[in-house]
Amino acid sequence: MTQTFSSTGRDTFVGSPRSRIDGPAKVTGLAKYAGEFAAPDLAYGVVVSSSIAKGRIKAIDSAEAEAVPGVLKVLTHENRPRTAWRDKNFQDQVAPPGSPFRALYDDLIVFSGQPVALVVAEDFETARYAASLVRVSYAMEEPGTDLEALRGTAYDPPYKRTGIKPPPQPWGDADEAFGSAPVRVQGAYSLADEHHNPMEPHASTVVVEQDGTYTVYDKIQGVSNSHQYLANVFGLKPDQVRVLNPYLGGGFGSGLRPQYQLFLAMLAAQELQRSVRVTLTRDQMWSFTYRSEALQTIALGAEPDGTLTALRHDAVQGTSQYEDYQEVVVNWSGVLYRCDNVALGYRLVKLDTPTPGDMRAPGAVTGVFAIETAMDELAYATGLDPIDLRLKNYAESDATAEGKPFGSKELRSCFRQGAERFGWAKRSAEPRSMREGRELVGWGVATGIWESMMMQSSAIATLTPDGRLTVGNSTGDIGTGTYTILTQIAADTLGLPMEAVTTKLGDTRLPEAPVAGGSWTAASSGTAVMKACRNVGAQVFKLARAMENSPLANVDFDRAVFADGRIAVAGDPGRSVALVDVLQAAGIDKVEAVEEAGPDKDFNQKYEAYTHSAIFAEVKVDEELGQVRVTRIVSAIAAGKVLNPKTARSQILGGVVMGIGSALEEESMLDHRIGRFMNHNLGEYHVPVHADIYDIDVIFVEEEDRANPLGVKGLGEIGIVGTAAAIANAVFHATGKRVRDLPITVDKLL
Repeated sequence: MTQTFSSTGRDTFVGSPRSRIDGPAKVTGLAKYAGEFAAPDLAYGVVVSSSIAKGRIKAIDSAEAEAVPGVLKVLTHENRPRTAWRDKNFQDQVAPPGSPFRALYDDLIVFSGQPVALVVAEDFETARYAASLVRVSYAMEEPGTDLEALRGTAYDPPYKRTGIKPPPQPWGDADEAFGSAPVRVQGAYSLADEHHNPMEPHASTVVVEQDGTYTVYDKIQGVSNSHQYLANVFGLKPDQVRVLNPYLGGGFGSGLRPQYQLFLAMLAAQELQRSVRVTLTRDQMWSFTYRSEALQTIALGAEPDGTLTALRHDAVQGTSQYEDYQEVVVNWSGVLYRCDNVALGYRLVKLDTPTPGDMRAPGAVTGVFAIETAMDELAYATGLDPIDLRLKNYAESDATAEGKPFGSKELRSCFRQGAERFGWAKRSAEPRSMREGRELVGWGVATGIWESMMMQSSAIATLTPDGRLTVGNSTGDIGTGTYTILTQIAADTLGLPMEAVTTKLGDTRLPEAPVAGGSWTAASSGTAVMKACRNVGAQVFKLARAMENSPLANVDFDRAVFADGRIAVAGDPGRSVALVDVLQAAGIDKVEAVEEAGPDKDFNQKYEAYTHSAIFAEVKVDEELGQVRVTRIVSAIAAGKVLNPKTARSQILGGVVMGIGSALEEESMLDHRIGRFMNHNLGEYHVPVHADIYDIDVIFVEEEDRANPLGVKGLGEIGIVGTAAAIANAVFHATGKRVRDLPITVDKLL
């Protein structure tokens, strides 16, 4: 069993609220993003996008564009340089099964907005103008983008996506149990397609160095993924290309995979042997990854006292023609609730769209909305309080994982503390029974859940004679505060002030770490940093013992305490030596260590690990206009040890705001006649703004977890999971109208 380590015997920085150390750089404009790095000979590429969703290119006329002064090259499928051709070369670290999209590969059009040409010029304005002069003619076919219309073609994907658990085999007999259940609830649920829409558009800057190597700045949530992709596709040795991304202006999963602007920038840079930048427009941000719509059906059977006797949850989700994208949608129902008769099903439908992708809490946002709405319906059908119903069917073990118990689960405490803070006891159960003036008031509740994961990671720590410590690895800070928490962990481990620690991220010259996603970064990279610092501490301690007249002579390492820049003997602080004195006495310029950290196999064999939450929502609905305001949210989170309450709270706030968007606003609208998303801008794709957000209260429930040495669980995803369901349940309580299709717009309430 892994043990938690604290070298000082107390947590000085870890567990305390600290402002983000990268904050000043971001708010003053000093932080540089992928599309902002300069090069002496930088050229600019602009993508020409297809105007059809399905068919073939009949002809491309680029003569007029090439005649524009300053245009260097127009690349199409007809003249592009050769690259690797096998599927496996294009499959990145998080790719689903299938044949990954290859820009400018041939004349086939497989989705609307597909890149069909790249115009490269001396400056951006010239490239943009010339791109408007490229003429493309098509042989168009009728696209199939309507998931409901194509539902009959659904199939079980033959190859499963790595790391994504397919639905388990049924247990009991859900259909028979449902048919004989005294109380039955069944319904169809759906969420609209959603797009990530980070503020920073996707961009790549490829710098051709004088020695023929490449330095690449890419919008990516893990530079190692882009590095591997470029090496495999372009036949480069690992040391021929360096990928960096020190800052990311929002990702939400859109930056997990290398997107086509990276391929095009490198293609042009190799062809022209000069540096090239390609930045996508907001419109083009609709031409790749998105959260796919899912059509779900749930059937719940129960005894009159609310005991579940049958649970069936099925989902059909869209994917592209060329890859089988998969996420965990239905499994959450089997994890959350105890039931003897359960059947879970998940199938895909091929659509003429880009491959969907992971978007904050992929699968859980979709599936938990459905099950938590259905449970609210069952609460009304049985006359139980929605919290009481959930507690009555509370699962102490994971039935989808052969009944393994949870390593920790403080969900009961989440409900208790959240209900108390929210004032749930004052709720009048009858729909439409609470109002303020012309507004109907509704209170709703839902459960949130997300996997608590740890991935293989590594990190470096370097201590120099001036008392400064540098730590880092290749993972990215996607806005979660990774720079800050790794600094806190490093400072505590060697007993240094945070100001003496420098954290470096997003560089493939640093030790490899997984992409920043899945809420696993703190556990994975945090543990690796701690181990590397622990190794440095052991080396310095050995040097300290060897010093002349050392106060640490004959002291074992397990009695060493690192605090205030010194190594002291536990229980005898008078016997100590400064770290800087040790290194200066040893006459060395640094003490360095690289360490790896990975999942605890013993723990994983015995237990399952999840983060849990209870979300309480208050809405006020204008009875005449149908307008919904979310006036209060209380989100109670059980996520193990909280490394930094300030950055952690910020993560939950962001997740809740996205949950409000999912519930009430976000909807990517497809015109199925042409297979194109029509509201491809921030003016028509609605997201929550300041005026939409009222009071959000975050509670961190105390929980001890043993899944990793730090005792942490992920926080990036859990804030959004269940939030939409809590809001939808509150809308029903306010209005008496059950809306099972998100977003809840005015027309669905009037």
